[in-house]
Amino acid sequence: MAASTTTIRVDIETHARIVELSSGEGASLMETVRDAVEALRRQRFAGQVATQLETLRADPAAWADYLADAESIAVPDGVR
Repeated sequence: MAASTTTIRVDIETHARIVELSSGEGASLMETVRDAVEALRRQRFAGQVATQLETLRADPAAWADYLADAESIAVPDGVR
């Protein structure tokens, strides 16, 4: 069963960039937009994680607790 779709409006320059990215990969416009949205979602998530880690590092006690918790659940990989 095909996924439901909708229409979005983009300016001509953005459309041209999507077409360029799509043709370079042999992908459809929909696949390219989907990939771009997922990349942006991941980028923003990584930014949130980085901000949270910065907040923890600013508090020595909280950072020490975080490191202790991380160490307690770490799984050794045998690489040293």
